[in-house]
Amino acid sequence: MENKNHTPEDYKYIPLDDPAFVFTTYDLGCSAALLCGGFELLSLNKENPHKSLFVFRRADGIDDVVDLYWSDRLEVKARSFFDSIKALKNRLYSSD
Repeated sequence: MENKNHTPEDYKYIPLDDPAFVFTTYDLGCSAALLCGGFELLSLNKENPHKSLFVFRRADGIDDVVDLYWSDRLEVKARSFFDSIKALKNRLYSSD
């Protein structure tokens, strides 16, 4: 098994409040759809006790997936969608 040590050059600062670099949503279903589409969840902001903000790395195609989700035309594997919802709920309700 290869052990890769990360160097500082491997990491890049991403401003989590800049829409040029991130996509944000409060919607659990949309977030699960993005995970199914292979998009990277960067952060989960739980500062508001009534709702949580999901922060994804902006990448090519993310807006298309979101549009397809909201227009009810996105097709994903049911099990993957369910597993993504479970993973997101685990992060929501975990105490970090």
